[in-house]
Amino acid sequence: MSLRIDAHQHYWQPKRGDYDWMPKGHAVLDRPWMPFDLAPSLKKCRVAKTVVVQAAATVNESEYLLGIADATPSVAGVVGWVNFADRNDLRQLERLARHPKFCGVRPMIQDIADVNWILRKDIAWAFDALIDLDLTFDALGFPVHLANFLAIIRRYPKLRVVLDHCMKPHIRSRMAGQNEFCSWAAGIKRIADATQAFCKFSGIVTEANANWTIDDLAPFAAHVFACFGADRLMWGSDWPVCQLQSSYDRWFDTAETLLSAATKPQQDAVFGGTAARFYRI
Repeated sequence: MSLRIDAHQHYWQPKRGDYDWMPKGHAVLDRPWMPFDLAPSLKKCRVAKTVVVQAAATVNESEYLLGIADATPSVAGVVGWVNFADRNDLRQLERLARHPKFCGVRPMIQDIADVNWILRKDIAWAFDALIDLDLTFDALGFPVHLANFLAIIRRYPKLRVVLDHCMKPHIRSRMAGQNEFCSWAAGIKRIADATQAFCKFSGIVTEANANWTIDDLAPFAAHVFACFGADRLMWGSDWPVCQLQSSYDRWFDTAETLLSAATKPQQDAVFGGTAARFYRI
């Protein structure tokens, strides 16, 4: 069996105090989630390696995750954070890049009020630095950010980019009409056709209704697979966030069902091979 990789999951400790987005007292989110919590699901789903992704906009959390990675054989890579708005953080990026499990960074663009933040001239240094250091860029946003991500990827063709969570399509509102789906689908296709960016097949269950069915997710899964193909699509759990709507195991089984028509080599790519190539695992 080929190596299975979860390309997107989190570990956190809310008592660290820098998870500004986290709702206080939330039964699912506002509690520690550690490797021993995830281990049973990794074993059941036969997932051998994971990529841990930042969830706090601090360098301290990136260092915290690298510490977990050092102590956890299943963690193959860490996607961290630096302050794009502070050019002095180039030194932080260079320091973090020396860690063998540090893969790249993810600014929390979905939480920034300025939709056009990514186009600011004062953060351009960060994209140049990522290219120079051969690090990855996780693009976290909503459908409204698709055009700006396309502009950045075109501006920096050597930048290794992956779209997180299929860019969070509005699955909940799809039943009200096709306009939002069509707009998202067109933006996804433009990026897939015009660039070499990758996409994470993750996070979509969290964008669905609480009583979601596989049929609710199928059009979105089919579209990203058709646009990016298996060689640029990678599965991720988005655990523990996925637990707002699904267990790890249910989402993994659902993803396998959604891609059941793909060939065995294609499935192997989505569930491991693509992430291994992109993150150099």
